[in-house]
Amino acid sequence: MIAVRLFLKLDAETRIGHGKVALLEAIAETGSISGAGRLLGMTYRRAWELVDHLNKAFGRPLVAGQSGGTGGGGARLTELGREVVARYRAVQAAAEAAAAPHVAALADLMATAEAQDGLDDGC
Repeated sequence: MIAVRLFLKLDAETRIGHGKVALLEAIAETGSISGAGRLLGMTYRRAWELVDHLNKAFGRPLVAGQSGGTGGGGARLTELGREVVARYRAVQAAAEAAAAPHVAALADLMATAEAQDGLDDGC
């Protein structure tokens, strides 16, 4: 299967791609950085480092901590965080749509090559 993987280089030190966006989405889903990390198979430390880098890169939080109560603390996406996710997903959808005919052509070329290899083996 051919897939389009997109990352955006926002500045010299900041890239955002599938992994960071998936982390933001997982934080929104789980309500915590540690829960999001577990969901994605990464350590809390790694998840926190990625969130911290994004918060600093945008100059304001994409993820905000919530004070603990009876259920403990947590994290949530800010309005900016939700907008970053939405805009990344919009760019991703546009890129996939633009790439679709080329990806299909590449898949056809691969299928033709595999079929040709099968014919060559039978001689």
